[in-house]
This record gives sequence, C-alpha cells and structure tokens, in this order.
Amino acid sequence: MSFEIKLPLFEGPFDLLLFFIERDELDIYDIPISQITTDFLNFLHQLEQMNIEVASEFILVAATLMKIKAKMLLPRPDLDEEGNEIDPREDLVKHLLEYKKYKSVIAELATMQDHRLAREKRGNIMKEIKALSELTNVEAELQNIDLYKLLKVYQKVISRYNLEQNKPSHQVLQYPYSVEDQKTFLIKKLTEKNKISFTEIIAFESVKIAVIFNFLAILELLHLKKISLHLGMGYNNFWIELPEEALVE
Repeated sequence: MSFEIKLPLFEGPFDLLLFFIERDELDIYDIPISQITTDFLNFLHQLEQMNIEVASEFILVAATLMKIKAKMLLPRPDLDEEGNEIDPREDLVKHLLEYKKYKSVIAELATMQDHRLAREKRGNIMKEIKALSELTNVEAELQNIDLYKLLKVYQKVISRYNLEQNKPSHQVLQYPYSVEDQKTFLIKKLTEKNKISFTEIIAFESVKIAVIFNFLAILELLHLKKISLHLGMGYNNFWIELPEEALVE
C-alpha cells in the first residue's frame, strides 16, 4: 500500500528532483547523477528517521537514479541503431521537463479556477432584463398573453376554488339543554303526573342529546333524593316518581 507524501516544499519525487536542481543551479540537460542521487537518498533516510513511510513513487525514482548511476559507471555504453551512444539520463531528463511544464500549467489553471469561482454566473442579460421589465409592465404582459396561458390560469383558479370548497370545516354548536333545566322540567312533569316512565320521558323529546341530558338529570335528582326510581316492565324501562315527603308537602 503506497502513501502520497505532501511536505511544505514538494509533493512528489520529481518535485524533489527539481528542487535539488534549482537549489544547486544545475543544468537539467546535464545532471550530475552521482550528486543528485546522494541528495535524494539522504532525503529518504531523513523521512525514515522521522518514522514517515516512504511512498512507492519515491522508492521507484530512487531505484531509477541508482540504475542510471550504475550504467554511467559501466565502461561499455549503450548504443542506438545508428551507433550513437545513449545517455542513461535521457529518459529522466525528458520526464523532468514534462513534469516542469505540467506543473507550471497546473499553477495557471488553479489561478484561473480561483478567479472563475469568485465570479457570479450570469445568463442571457437581455433576456433577464426583459423578464424583469415585464413584471411591472402590464401592457407587455397582456401583449404576450395567449389561449394556453389563459387556460393555465383558469385551471389554477378552478383548482384553488375546489380546494377551498372541499376544505374540512369545524362548527361548534351549543346544545339547547342543560342538566339544571332538565331537572326543573322533570320535577314539573312529576307534579302534573305523579308517576312517569322513562319511555314517556323519551317521548317528550326523542332527540338523542335530549335523552342523554334527561338521563343525567334523573341520576342527579336521584342522588339528591328528590325522586324515587322503580323498575317497570321491560329491561329498558323504569318509573320515576316524587317521594312521599314531597307529596305530603
């Protein structure tokens, strides 16, 4: 597994080689391979002493430098097809020149990118100005109207109308009954007729809420001992009457 090394001065092996060449003012076309190999290897040893794992790219370039150095020490030079001596440093010089060229281009592209990011993107200016002017120009808006736009507006209005019509509404109704009023009503009925069945009370007003209030009134009157209750015929019926004390009074 390789790791990319990024230090304050250089980010890769070719960046390091260019640093040595520029520092010592060396001729890139005639690199003293022994000197630059020694500097490069010393740098790698310093990384190892700092417990920094050396990237594979640095190791590869170090091996290449040592290979070039070994070839230059050999008494038998390499020859090309035409019999000319091949400089072992030729490929290295070519790579360094390409790296130097691309490095300068990358710096320019980074500067251009920063300038571009600092700008605000704009579209068609004339089109935007026309659109803004039409927002406040009623006549221009009417001139550009057509049947399709009218239908779209009509559809939106109808949809909004249907939504309003189908919107659920809540209405609070106040019941015209109270327990106190129904207690008074029952006592009055019992004074007119001593004994009343629950079915008769329901017949007075058969609305569901009225039946509930009458039943609650019966329970409260029974609790206050103002009426008495007797089971009548049928499971769902009973009789209420005034107590004997009330009749004597």
